[in-house]
Amino acid sequence: MPKIIYVGNLPAEATHDQLRDLFSSHGSVTSVRLITDRDTGSPRGFGFVEMETGGETAISALDSHQLGGNNLNVREARLRPTSQRRPAV
Repeated sequence: MPKIIYVGNLPAEATHDQLRDLFSSHGSVTSVRLITDRDTGSPRGFGFVEMETGGETAISALDSHQLGGNNLNVREARLRPTSQRRPAV
């Protein structure tokens, strides 16, 4: 069963490829999403990694891992209730 992982405290220069490489050493990465500000396009400092396998291992190994001078916050993502989600623009 796939696991969606929240990755916080990302440096502004973090890339999809960096996260994919970092997490793929612990299992099979399905997708990487870096969140940006919808008005400015600048990075918001967090993202999500979806893993087919190895999610729990990645969470325990990479929480507090240093990337670009920042200690990452890595945990299982929690889905917001439907009523709190923003409508697509």
